[in-house]
Amino acid sequence: MAPGGPPARGRGNIEPAERGATTIADRVVAKIAAQAAREALPRVPEGGTQPRAMVTVHHDVAHVRVSLELDYPSDIGRQCGAVRRRVTQRVNALAGMEVPEVVVQVERLHSVHSRTAAQGRIR
Repeated sequence: MAPGGPPARGRGNIEPAERGATTIADRVVAKIAAQAAREALPRVPEGGTQPRAMVTVHHDVAHVRVSLELDYPSDIGRQCGAVRRRVTQRVNALAGMEVPEVVVQVERLHSVHSRTAAQGRIR
């Protein structure tokens, strides 16, 4: 206790309202979501682009939309489900946000057959 003054306050004695708040920008959460989508997929298709994410955060709830490209033929539903689960898990773990839904938009399918046919024509 300080002489003649109020008791000294350590870190553990600060009231919650006086501690402030941590705000995580939407673009940071979007980067987390895009990285999580990359982790969930076996690989990026040859000639394809990395997954991208758009996020809107309201309070501690993140609404996520992931755009990606996949190989074809493949189990598209399984891959999209894996992306949803991984994005939900990583955003929750790293940003502490609830993710009620992850919308996965498949923008392009890369056909293995088209690639091999195109490679055969190029000389």
